[in-house]
Amino acid sequence: MREPEGFRDFVAARYPALVRFGTLLADDAGHGEDLAQVALVKTLRAWRRLHPDGDAEAYTRRVMAREAWRAGRRRWRGEVPTAELPEVTADDPYRHVVHQDTVSRLLDVLPAQQRVVLTLRYWAGLSEAEIADQLGCSVGTVKSRASRALATLRAAGALTETFLTNGAHR
Repeated sequence: MREPEGFRDFVAARYPALVRFGTLLADDAGHGEDLAQVALVKTLRAWRRLHPDGDAEAYTRRVMAREAWRAGRRRWRGEVPTAELPEVTADDPYRHVVHQDTVSRLLDVLPAQQRVVLTLRYWAGLSEAEIADQLGCSVGTVKSRASRALATLRAAGALTETFLTNGAHR
């Protein structure tokens, strides 16, 4: 398959942001990169429809959100959590993301579908209707997932005034 015009530039310009978005959706940098790559393959296939008049980034993010949503429904995720982290052999290229560790730890306590809804709502800035449209579910489902997620975070003491005023977002 011949590479379509503009696709390489799109990937070069948006890949780091897409991986950060995927990391928030999947709560893991490796899975976030996997989400970005899977979505970019689908974006490549749809490139003729998306370029130059379509919104390739919106399409890619939508694919990523749906993939993360579906992954949350699967019982086996292929990994077993451990009490101790393995040694890191290389520097994390995404270390510069503001509050990534704090946000990641907060999102760790949430089921995947609740994490996806909060990420789309508060990081991507989508409305409840837009999230429902992207995920192929009802607005009521989006509201209930968000409500349960926020209740879980409140119960864990994560939504304190200090946390919110220190700008732990994007």
